Amino acid sequence: MEPSSSSDSPRKTPSLTHYVAPAPAVDSEAGFRVHTPGMDDCCCPGVSDGSPPRACPRCHVNGAVVELQTVKALLTERALTRLAVTHHRFCSNDICEVVYFDDERRTFDTSDIRVAVWQKEPSGGRLICYCFGETETSMRTELETTGHSGAVQRVRAHIAAGRCACDIRNPRGSCCLGDLTAAVQRLQSAGSRGTT
Repeated sequence: MEPSSSSDSPRKTPSLTHYVAPAPAVDSEAGFRVHTPGMDDCCCPGVSDGSPPRACPRCHVNGAVVELQTVKALLTERALTRLAVTHHRFCSNDICEVVYFDDERRTFDTSDIRVAVWQKEPSGGRLICYCFGETETSMRTELETTGHSGAVQRVRAHIAAGRCACDIRNPRGSCCLGDLTAAVQRLQSAGSRGTT
């Protein structure tokens, strides 16, 4: 009897993620935590692979599960050749160069990513919303000019229209709305102290 070829039976791949409700947003600025009312309007839910937390092999901070498609989309061509098809996590520690790490402790650093990862960049001009270009600079300018930033409302309108792609464009692989809200609040607070 001949062994069956791979085309005789469908190829089964394990499911790498299960969706869970998003956790409260944590801005990397000194653990700034923000509760965002209406977070149920996020464009994409958080993900979990059902496994216990895993720490970044370099800084030992627990990483957040990220979809494989996000990692593939954001790695440089050279880094993509090193990718293993397994679970990956995002390291948000701002003093660690690791962006993604996998179950075997393989890492991808900031130099392996196609875009600047705002959690790893110095504050001031960072891109927070990867889909619609909301930056700290533009929000600060808006606050100084009008006393208000409409960044959160603009992104919410885009989410409602089905335009967001945070699950692919945001290196964290999840909705930026909590991070955006935290950034606006941080900038408002800094402005009220005169430290913009």
